Amino acid sequence: MQFPEGFLWGTATASYQIEGAVNEGGRGTSIWDTFSHTPGKVYRGDTGDIACDHYHRPEEDLDLMADLGLKAYRFSVAWPRIQPDGSGPPNQEGLDFYRRLVDGLRQRDIVPMLTLYHWDLPQALEDRGGWTNRDTSERFAEYTGFVYEALADTVPFWITLNEPWVASWLGHGYGLHAPGKQDAASALAATHHLLLGHGLALERMRSVGNPGDNQLGVTLNLHPALAARDRDADEEAARRVDGQANRLYLDPLFRGEYPEDIVSYYGGRGVDGPPVRDGDLEKISGPVDFLGINYYFRHHVRDAPDETPSQIPFSDLAVRPIVPHAGEKTAMGWPVEPDGLSEMLVRLKDEYTDAPIYVTENGRAVHDYADPNGDVKDEERISYLDSHFRAVHGAMEQGVDLRGYMVWSFLDNFEWAEGYSKRFGLVYVDYATQKRTPKSSARWYAGVIRRNGPDG
Repeated sequence: MQFPEGFLWGTATASYQIEGAVNEGGRGTSIWDTFSHTPGKVYRGDTGDIACDHYHRPEEDLDLMADLGLKAYRFSVAWPRIQPDGSGPPNQEGLDFYRRLVDGLRQRDIVPMLTLYHWDLPQALEDRGGWTNRDTSERFAEYTGFVYEALADTVPFWITLNEPWVASWLGHGYGLHAPGKQDAASALAATHHLLLGHGLALERMRSVGNPGDNQLGVTLNLHPALAARDRDADEEAARRVDGQANRLYLDPLFRGEYPEDIVSYYGGRGVDGPPVRDGDLEKISGPVDFLGINYYFRHHVRDAPDETPSQIPFSDLAVRPIVPHAGEKTAMGWPVEPDGLSEMLVRLKDEYTDAPIYVTENGRAVHDYADPNGDVKDEERISYLDSHFRAVHGAMEQGVDLRGYMVWSFLDNFEWAEGYSKRFGLVYVDYATQKRTPKSSARWYAGVIRRNGPDG
């Protein structure tokens, strides 16, 4: 099963999840520093203060990437390392760290794929309203300009935002992520200002110029929404979930409009819609050179008219998510559904865009452990990745222009509100010693990369 020549096989990480060194190099405080240090917000009080200590171990980690034969590596820049207070001149020490990382990737023939925002907003901006404040969109564009001017000569792929649905709804609608708000109006405002920030960031990068024909895009987490039962009410519930989770981002990015059914739904409940001003949607729908897709599972949902808004996702839509009893599940409790990825890729081609697509995240949490010989055998992860690679190959046979696949994650890491209790990495991390051990899946993935596709 061969993939096209030049297909980018890689892995992905995020700054707060791996870097540590939160008080070094001139870095300021982020909303995730604040959130993780707030009792009760993260499993067992875990924080990203040390994480994988990647800040002090980039060469070791780069050598591991080279040993795997990675073609690409997707990482994120910590905004508080560049602008400790979210505005003002850039912190050169922070830019230098990422310059060393990018140079190290280039020396090993690994293509850098840079994400500008993976949720670690400077706390100083949050204190002024964060993503509910329109000014944060402008500050994001300013920050983008500093990073782009510093690294555009060697980074060919630029992702503005990672998963704006998560930042908006888990962070502002359901209170499960930083900054921990639980208010639908705030989530809708954050949605708009994140997307506006994306549009302004594209403008800023394109105004600087485009050395080496750099590719500019955005990453969305997309999940097909399915009715849990064969009932009209459940079909309507699935449409509401699709509206909030998928169309609320796809429609403004590719059609220059917000989905009317979702805006009306919230308006009918006294919730203000996205705070759109003249010209905003034109900026948001500016052309992208590629679209990044993060996928993990489908949303199976049923209508729940008596549901009250809570920390359960989609509860404000009078919907109850259901995990199917049958079928395999990951250590996160998520169903294993590779066909959902191919479905979403084909839908994007048919309904939204002809832009090239990259899977910028996909992977599986496993109850990993090192056995007495020091080996980490994760056959479940191998099976998971193999099935998803085959699913996207099938989508490509249906005309989807897929050009790369970034496995989540390169390292076991700080898994947000789950702390260190969940392991997604191809490389096992003993957090007490920071020893790295490639798992069985890492060796298997190295073979996939060499062959340019799964075996058989």
